[in-house]
Amino acid sequence: MQEKTKLGLIVAVFLAAYYVPWNHELIRQSGLEAFLMLQEYAREHVLTCLIPAFFIAGAIAVFVSQASVLKYFGAQAKKVLAYSVASVSGTILAVCSCTVLPLFAGIYTRGAGIGPATAFLYSGPAINVLAIAMTAKILGWRLGLARAIGAVLFSVVTGLLMSMIFRKDDEARTAGQIYIPDEEGKGRTLLQDGLYLLTMVLILVFAAFARPAADSTGLWPAIFAAKWYITIILLIILAWMIKSWFDAEERTNWVESTWGFMKQVFPLLAAGVLVAGFLLGRPGHPALIPEAWIQQLVGGNSLFANLFASLAGALMYFATLTEVPILQGLMGSGMGNGPALSLLLAGPALSLPNMLVLIGIMGAKKTFTFCGIIVVLSTIAGMIYGTIYP
Repeated sequence: MQEKTKLGLIVAVFLAAYYVPWNHELIRQSGLEAFLMLQEYAREHVLTCLIPAFFIAGAIAVFVSQASVLKYFGAQAKKVLAYSVASVSGTILAVCSCTVLPLFAGIYTRGAGIGPATAFLYSGPAINVLAIAMTAKILGWRLGLARAIGAVLFSVVTGLLMSMIFRKDDEARTAGQIYIPDEEGKGRTLLQDGLYLLTMVLILVFAAFARPAADSTGLWPAIFAAKWYITIILLIILAWMIKSWFDAEERTNWVESTWGFMKQVFPLLAAGVLVAGFLLGRPGHPALIPEAWIQQLVGGNSLFANLFASLAGALMYFATLTEVPILQGLMGSGMGNGPALSLLLAGPALSLPNMLVLIGIMGAKKTFTFCGIIVVLSTIAGMIYGTIYP
């Protein structure tokens, strides 16, 4: 972190401590909501979502060859293959907008093109099969289908637009670099490396598997009931792989890489959660910006209503699947169908904590362009859907 940035943070904390009117009841309530939201995030998401994601990111950085990343996600990779892989990743990874960050950082720092990398960044949280199924069941099949189509389409369109806008930046990142061909790890085959990464991905999937709706039947409740048994078995398998397939130096490099991502992401993420909690509060708990204001502003299907829903969704933090009951409450209070879809398409993929971390990974210009594309596309999709189904 640069010295100017450190100084700016110190000054900001001092000014907040000096000038914020903590005697005001609303300010005190908002401050309490900020820390309660941070506590909720720490209890429900850090151990089961973020920590596995950090270890996966560290493994990608250490054990996945740069040539492999470039083959599937590089700026020169075949677009059909790159965007196909990136756009369907969310069907596997049931992650939120913050959990996907270490995974994005892992492939981006290994040389992935900005287009496929941001397609993956959007699709990870947005194309969640369980969330889409819940949307269809609770909010109606039309909204669930529109969300599924919009999410897949957005991931590809966003990636292509980012690739086009920052084409010169991608070329500059790859200029003058020498990429060695794929090589197998020390005494390991490509299959072993693949199984090792797959095991960690499955640990993330099952550990983060959210509780289905109370009236759900079939596969999802059965998976949820067995999630910890499956996770423990996978952890035992992973421990055996690490002990049998990797030497001490590789294990040390993996931990150091994981720690590097944690240092980069955690401080900004915690700050973002605090700010989001202070401004918006937790669902059902008012903070500085009253929920009633949001409900009044997203009725009907006007351009403003859809744009506001997209912006509100982009700033708010939604844990995996929580957007469905939140939206159910908002629609019950008069939210229009169009703004509902706008929030569904922008909300799970973006959040204020997510944006702050992305600035540290790929810079402010790329971050704001990425967020702007998502907000604009979500607004347009909401207006179209609201016109067809008012």
